[in-house]
Amino acid sequence: MEQLQLIATSPMGLEAVVARELKELGYHDLQVENGRVNFKGGPEDICRTNLWLRTAGRILINMGTFKATTFDELFEGTKALDWPDWIPENGEFPVEGRSHKSQLSSVPACQKIVKKAVVEKMKDRYGTEWFDENGGRYVIEVSLLNDEALLTLDTSGAGLHKRGYRLVSNEAPIRESMAAALILLSRWRPERPFYDPFCGSGTFLVEAAMIGWNIAPGLRRNFNSERWDRIPAELWSAAREEAFDAVKDDIPLQIAGSDIDPRSIEISETAIKRAGFAKDIQVSVLPVAKAKPKGDYGVIITNPPYGERLGDDLEAEAALRQFGLMTLHYPTWSVFAISPSDQVEHYMGRPADKKRKLFNGRIQTDYYQFFGPLPPREKRQ
Repeated sequence: MEQLQLIATSPMGLEAVVARELKELGYHDLQVENGRVNFKGGPEDICRTNLWLRTAGRILINMGTFKATTFDELFEGTKALDWPDWIPENGEFPVEGRSHKSQLSSVPACQKIVKKAVVEKMKDRYGTEWFDENGGRYVIEVSLLNDEALLTLDTSGAGLHKRGYRLVSNEAPIRESMAAALILLSRWRPERPFYDPFCGSGTFLVEAAMIGWNIAPGLRRNFNSERWDRIPAELWSAAREEAFDAVKDDIPLQIAGSDIDPRSIEISETAIKRAGFAKDIQVSVLPVAKAKPKGDYGVIITNPPYGERLGDDLEAEAALRQFGLMTLHYPTWSVFAISPSDQVEHYMGRPADKKRKLFNGRIQTDYYQFFGPLPPREKRQ
């Protein structure tokens, strides 16, 4: 069976979560590095991981690594790789790039060199001087770090956070993959209530429902590699059939949210409906002070407003204060909040049990984790 060197990219700080997902899917011998998790698999695993990984950014094929301190080394190293084994004569192969702490610091120049080298390799294989590039899309990335070049093919296309249910968002959305990661870190289970009092676009609510029902996040979208000759259509069909069979939509959900902004609730209702949870997730227009989660031993996960995000420090501070007061009425609940504010613990009235540094987009934040008591044993699975 063909074994490929694959990469699941990851937001900084969430590599362990991506690795845990891969292990739960049955992948072992993982190598965790900054911003990525390396693993091995065949073409069928490209299909499975694109469909199933909730927290990864993309699935890449590691085409090769080599030292590159000059453009000649970059050209020859790139040309030596087996590009025609993947890219057909009519394939579209744009080149993206990045460089960090490397002598070859001009990214546009590196992209041109890589493109030229791949073209020369394709000429040798296909015996032609011109490529129409009107077929499937094979995005090549050259990544230079400490003078070592990594060449990859992107199997995903649009980032894996784009599930397909969110057409529009409010002014400060959290990525779907980040929301899923925070839920997984909370260890929430579908038998427990779930609430987001600043639900915005509804992302936490939908991601929780997808986790609760074991819905593969990629089921509603397409991927670049679905048009690749090296990955037969039957592999994609089998992976999707496996994912459909794994859905557990008979599990009752207790998921709800609220937001003070009526427009945000409209947006979240649209996303919830598109995701197929119109009857299973409840949202309402409410200020956080009037939020009333139902049930005991629930989990609150939220992305409170903050000045850098929404431009009003006083309003954001007031929301945090009201959030802290609201949680006092729910002593059996666990509370999780992602925020760049250093006042979260102050307004919660206690230090967080755990904090995890993360980037929400380009903003450095902390994931504050306040653990409540575990449900009585009879309420646990």
